[in-house]
Amino acid sequence: MAEQRIRVAISLGDPNGIGPEVVLKALSDADLHQRVRPILVGPREALEAFPGLYNAAEQAAGGALAVVHVASYRPVHGLLSAESGNVSMVAVDAAVDLCLTGQADAVVTAPISKEAIHLGGWDFPGHTEFIAGKCSGSSFCMMMVSGGFRVALVTAHVPLREVAHEVTTAAILGKLAVVGAALKTDHGIAHPKIAVLGLNPHAGDGGILGDEETTVLRPALDAAAGMDVTLEGPFAADAFFGRKAHLRYDAVLAMYHDQGLIPFKSLTFGRGVNVTAGLPIVRTSPDHGTAFDIAGQGVANAMSMRSAIDEACIIARNRALEPVRHAR
Repeated sequence: MAEQRIRVAISLGDPNGIGPEVVLKALSDADLHQRVRPILVGPREALEAFPGLYNAAEQAAGGALAVVHVASYRPVHGLLSAESGNVSMVAVDAAVDLCLTGQADAVVTAPISKEAIHLGGWDFPGHTEFIAGKCSGSSFCMMMVSGGFRVALVTAHVPLREVAHEVTTAAILGKLAVVGAALKTDHGIAHPKIAVLGLNPHAGDGGILGDEETTVLRPALDAAAGMDVTLEGPFAADAFFGRKAHLRYDAVLAMYHDQGLIPFKSLTFGRGVNVTAGLPIVRTSPDHGTAFDIAGQGVANAMSMRSAIDEACIIARNRALEPVRHAR
């Protein structure tokens, strides 16, 4: 990062969704450009579909926005299509390459449609898994962040019927290692404290409702004792957030997608950020989807996209400071 501003490559997401709109709205704040040098990646036509917002974003930037025009596509707002799905992933691919080659300091990805990318021939559960694969198969963890509230997942985009098979001692231990390291390096927390949720209702209720808490989770927590991270649990998930217990921890490790994301989004919706912890590059995303139902109407809320850009900058700066911390 030779200059003070963070170079953020922003993929525009599915051009038929709200991605281009929320990107332009977020970039219409002149204060943001004091800290960020955005590089927009995607079809230029997706930006030109919002001429007023495009002009406002360029005025806020004090000049033309940098755009990497990866493929021509004229958006049809609200339409689920193979072509728009393909274009959205081509943009993600190019944005990640900018980071991997040192031309950007972080990547922010606007929402894609998993159904559309599959129609477009991309065989991935989502762009999180695709990006991890491009980064040499790095160990990674999906972590939702809103200020000091962080929820990480052992299993993410996995059908519910497969969750119990995927929640293994090794999987939990691996995610704890990734999250613990990310809290230190990316979030500047010297001695992280992590709460671990149980898999079963009432955390198994002493084995009556399942024994994974004692046969799978407890061995993982015991094995992680040498990580220089404070671990507590497994906790019954149903009452954990209602008691505001999450406020006592730097992160919460949930066993599966909805167990963690339903309470997270209920408490933070519109302000949350999806962070892919563990990658050699910085990657964030807003906490919402393509919202085809309101695409092109100019009513999309850009708060989460703005938060994703801000969080990417925080992590990039923390990583740049990490060698200095170690030198001390």
